[in-house]
Amino acid sequence: MRSAPRTSIQDDLNLLAVIREVYSRLPETYYLQPWELQHILFSLRYTDDLADEAEIDAAINIARTDWAPDEGAA
Repeated sequence: MRSAPRTSIQDDLNLLAVIREVYSRLPETYYLQPWELQHILFSLRYTDDLADEAEIDAAINIARTDWAPDEGAA
């Protein structure tokens, strides 16, 4: 199994990119809550530490509009 790239979350843009990548690689993560995705990102070594849930939530809202534009408009 190929390991996930090690990405350090330094700003919201990196977090958004990481969440988009996780959604494309693991579509089953799409409906996870921010606290669940927080642990997934850390466990898969996308982050060096647990990212802030509020930042994850904001990035999730943006990333989900990529997958379902009508959902983000609601």
